[in-house]
Amino acid sequence: MSNLEDDPSLDDLLAPSHRARLVQLLSTLSGADVELVEDPDESVSPLEFNLDTLGWLKTTLPKERHRAAIQLFELFLLYAGKYRLAANLHLDVTEASYVELQQRNAALQASEARYKKLSEQLQQQVEEQVKVIEKAQQQLYESARLRAVGQLAAGVAHEVNTPLGYIGSNLAVAGDYLDEIEAKLSLDDDLAIVFEDFRALLGESRSGAQRIAGIVLDLRTFSNIDQAEFTSCDLNALLTTACHLLQAEHHQTLSIKSHLSELPELEGHPAKLSQAFYNVLDNAAKAIDGEGVINVESRFRDGVWEINIEDNGCGMPEEVMARVFEPFFTTRSVGAGTGLGLSVARDILTAHRGSVLLRSHPGQGTCVTLCFRLD
Repeated sequence: MSNLEDDPSLDDLLAPSHRARLVQLLSTLSGADVELVEDPDESVSPLEFNLDTLGWLKTTLPKERHRAAIQLFELFLLYAGKYRLAANLHLDVTEASYVELQQRNAALQASEARYKKLSEQLQQQVEEQVKVIEKAQQQLYESARLRAVGQLAAGVAHEVNTPLGYIGSNLAVAGDYLDEIEAKLSLDDDLAIVFEDFRALLGESRSGAQRIAGIVLDLRTFSNIDQAEFTSCDLNALLTTACHLLQAEHHQTLSIKSHLSELPELEGHPAKLSQAFYNVLDNAAKAIDGEGVINVESRFRDGVWEINIEDNGCGMPEEVMARVFEPFFTTRSVGAGTGLGLSVARDILTAHRGSVLLRSHPGQGTCVTLCFRLD
């Protein structure tokens, strides 16, 4: 349909079929010939709409009836024009509403996209904050654990070493007294057996006291209560201490085979390195469940310190290996593990510019390699 600002033509107002029908009806009503013509002559009258001539009407009617036919035709054109105007207005309003709806829809889609993006950003921020909180909890847990071990070691060293010195000294003096008494007495066979048993008892007591002193020393080395900053570390000594503590925890029943090569000292935090070694060893001990062997190796080559801790225990499937470094992930029953062992060990290695490599197969054991590199 034409624009409202255009001057309508006869075809715009009445379709050819409608014009033909109107001319036929006028002919029937008037009983005369009525015809629309394109070329004007003396026998025709103009059909006007809004002061514009749209065509000419030719009839055989008398002048007054001819004029009435013209007016009737123009009346039809007037109402056709009004209909056309209303239709155009409706179309324009509909198109404007459709354009407005499209704009609103585009605005809603843009708003939805913004909110979706904002939601994704918020979700990402929440996940990052959760990771930060979990890491902070992990660090607090391990810091508290290290402090507790350090305080325990300090307390044991203070409370045990002094009476242990008395015990060791007294046992040595008791041995000397026993030798003097034996030299002055004439011993029969029964009394000689008693003296022999007495010496064995004193020897076992001295051995027990030395073992206690060794455990105290291992605890001090493990917690390193006298050293808080990075210092030169003997990795073999720290590794040996961790093995001793693990053996003591398992009542000397673990089978640990050590193959330690000579290593240069490494700048690091002794207590944290000891914690990393102990965590890996503790995992290996739980994997063999007292029935296997743990092999511990150390070597230095091409500027890399390597500590291998391997067990012949149950091993791990791939789906477990993919999650072993996640904080608080554990396959053990409730209360049997915190799920922080390997996660903490990896963080400690990372802080020392190192890395943790893991190899494992179900039923074939696990090998954990701790690597430290020169700067």
